[in-house]
Amino acid sequence: GEPLMHSLAPLTAALRKANLKIHLETSGSHPLSGTFDWISLSPKPFKPPLDNIYSRASELKVIISDCQDLDWATVQGQKVSAKTVKLLQPEWDSKVGAQLAFDYVLSHPEWRLSLQTHKLLGVR
Repeated sequence: GEPLMHSLAPLTAALRKANLKIHLETSGSHPLSGTFDWISLSPKPFKPPLDNIYSRASELKVIISDCQDLDWATVQGQKVSAKTVKLLQPEWDSKVGAQLAFDYVLSHPEWRLSLQTHKLLGVR
């Protein structure tokens, strides 16, 4: 689910006290709460991110299954900092999405490919 549906400030404060690094993966559709070392923004077209999350994203990860997803990724990539790591992740079991992501990454070096390795290896 979406972690930012809850206030994460108390949890991140406790984790920070324990000297732990804190990574968040979020769709960005809810207000940011808490303090993080790394924020992975994985936006969804059906519930777009709030505008203020883009400047905080350390990483942008967009799931690709068709051409519309690739168009969405391009627009999302324009909203983040030039320092933000940009990742395309083919939707699991989508040959079309995989080919689109591979081809796009090959011709757009500012983007990287992200794979769900556990699924490729059959780890559950």
